[in-house]
Amino acid sequence: MAYLDENFLLHSPTARRLFHEVAKDQPIIDYHCHLSPREIASNRRWADISEIWLGGDHYKWRLMRANGIDENLITGASSPREKFQAWAETVPYTLRNPIHHWTHIELQRYFGIDLLLSPDTADEIWERTNATLAEPDFCVHGLLKKFDVRVVGTTDDPADPLTDHLAIAASDLSTVVAPTFRPDKAFLVDRPDLLAQWLEKLETNSGTSIATLSHLLAALQKRHDAFHAAGGRLSDHGFDCLPALHCTDEEAAMIFNDARMGRAASPEQKEKFSFYLMVFFGQLDAAKGWTKQLHLGAFRNVNSQLAAKLGPDTGYDTIGDSRQGAALINYLDALSSNGALPKMVIYNLNPSDNYLFACLTGAFQDGTVAGKIQFGSGWWFLDQKNGIELQLEALSSTGLLSRFVGMLTDSRSFLSFPRHEYFRRILCNMVGGEADRGELPDDFTALSQLVSGVCYGNAERYFGFALKE
Repeated sequence: MAYLDENFLLHSPTARRLFHEVAKDQPIIDYHCHLSPREIASNRRWADISEIWLGGDHYKWRLMRANGIDENLITGASSPREKFQAWAETVPYTLRNPIHHWTHIELQRYFGIDLLLSPDTADEIWERTNATLAEPDFCVHGLLKKFDVRVVGTTDDPADPLTDHLAIAASDLSTVVAPTFRPDKAFLVDRPDLLAQWLEKLETNSGTSIATLSHLLAALQKRHDAFHAAGGRLSDHGFDCLPALHCTDEEAAMIFNDARMGRAASPEQKEKFSFYLMVFFGQLDAAKGWTKQLHLGAFRNVNSQLAAKLGPDTGYDTIGDSRQGAALINYLDALSSNGALPKMVIYNLNPSDNYLFACLTGAFQDGTVAGKIQFGSGWWFLDQKNGIELQLEALSSTGLLSRFVGMLTDSRSFLSFPRHEYFRRILCNMVGGEADRGELPDDFTALSQLVSGVCYGNAERYFGFALKE
C-alpha cells in the first residue's frame, strides 16, 4: 500500500466507502481556532512557504528543538530559506509522529506535491511551493473557498473592538468568521498592573467607565452583546483546573476593588473571584443560547527560562496532571442549580481523564438540546490518530457518538484544514471496520447518517451560526 494514498488510514471496504461517498466532500465548520481575524479581513498572502508553514507553529518548533536544531533556525534571525532547510532536515526524523502525516498531506492538498520532504528534496519543494503561493487564488479567501469552510470561529478578547470581524462580515467572503468570547484577562486580580491595562481597553470598547465590580459586569455584558451581534455564538476558557471556591457578591466586590487600588489578590481570593466570574459568564451564555468551551489540563510555560525569552505559545507547554473531576462537577452543578447551564464543549488534555470527562457530560444532559454537554474532540497533544481514537472510544462507550459535533483545528495556520480530513478518515475507519467485523449493523444508510452528522451536520445544528448562502 502506498504511503498517503487515497485509502490512507482506511483499512476495510466499508471504511473506504464511508469516507469517499459520505465524509470526504462534507463542508467544514471550524468552530474553534486561533486564526487571525486581521489576516482574514486583509485576505493575506504569503511571501514564501516558510512564512505560512513555520511561522508561529510551535508543534514544528518542538520537534526541531528535539532534533538538535539551533533556536536561531527556529524562531531566530535566520533567513526563511535557512529555516525551511532546518525543517526539511527534521522531517525524516518525525516518522510515527502525526506531523509526518500532516506535513505531507498539506503538501499534497495545497501544493499537489507527492514528494517526501527531506534535505534532498528541499530545493524542489521550496521552488514548487513558492510558485503555487504566487498564484492568484493562494490567499486566505481562496483557501477558505478551496476547502469549503463554512464557518471559522476565531478566539477573541472581549476588550478587542471587533473591527476586523465587521469588515469581514461586510465583504463578499462566503465563510462566516465568528468571534469567540475569551475573557482570560478578566481574572487577573492577582496582577493589578496587567488588569488595569486591560480594563482601560475594555472601557474604551464598551463605552463604560469601570470603577466597581458592577461596572465590570456591565462592560462585559455589553461586549458579550456586541460579540453576539457580530455573529459570535461561543465563549472559551482555558484553565489548568477550574476554580472551585464559591464567592459572594460582597467578596467579589471587595477583591475587585482591592485590585483596582493596586492590591494583589491572594491565590485563594483569585480562585474565588474567578469562580464568581465563571458563573456570570455561564449565565450570559445560557441567556443567549451560546456554547461555552472549557479547555482544561494544560501546564503552560513550564520551561520558565526559555518561555520568558520567547514568550507564550512557543512550545513550552505540556500535558498537566491536575485532578479535574470535583471542580468541573462543582461548576456544572452551580450553573445547573441556577437554571443557567449553557450548551458546553469540554476538552481534556490528559488522556487519563477521557472516561471521567465523557461520563461526566452524561450527568448534566437535561433533554432540552441533543448532545447539550459535549465531550470535546482530542485537543492539542491529543489531536492525532491515537488521541482521536481514544476520545471516540470513550465518548461512544458512555454517550452518543451520533450527536458529537466533531473536529476542529485549534490552529494558527491556514494550512491546517486537512486535519478535518485526517479526523474523518479515522472516524470512517473506526465505524466501517466495526461494521465489517459485525460489531455494527450492516446498514450503510444508518452508518452514513452517523458519519455525516459528526463531520458536519451536528455542528451546523448545534452551534446556531447564521450561515451564508
